[in-house]
Amino acid sequence: MNTSDLGLGQTIDAFVSAFNDPEPDLDRVMSFFAEDARYLPGHGPELRGLAAIRAEFAPQFAGRYGAMTFDVYDRVIDPDRRRATIRWACRLDFTGTHGRRAFAPVRWFARLRYNGRMQWHGLDVFHFDAAGQITGKFTYATFRLPLWEQAR
Repeated sequence: MNTSDLGLGQTIDAFVSAFNDPEPDLDRVMSFFAEDARYLPGHGPELRGLAAIRAEFAPQFAGRYGAMTFDVYDRVIDPDRRRATIRWACRLDFTGTHGRRAFAPVRWFARLRYNGRMQWHGLDVFHFDAAGQITGKFTYATFRLPLWEQAR
């Protein structure tokens, strides 16, 4: 994706939209990242480069966590420093066909404890290069039990 023509706010909106599409497209999401991008997933070490970031996202796009969508509550854009921050809720849906490809223990836990729908909250800090490509995505969320809450 050529993000140089988009403002940072529009880039963030398009990036989140790529995750939330009914048919999420990993290639489209990856098009927002610069070749040498860094990604801190929030539950492990920082990853560098497109191949490592793609590998981290692949299970999500394969449906291993059910249907995953992000609702953005707040965003702060600093165009002069080429930074953006979004605060979000990640919603997971393991009901119906959404949960068929999910890891069985997670799917069963979600269905028993939360009626198949869960969510957690976090934020992402983004860094961009002059062309508007993501050079850094740093996720901060609670990745320990209790990890989830029932989605509304």
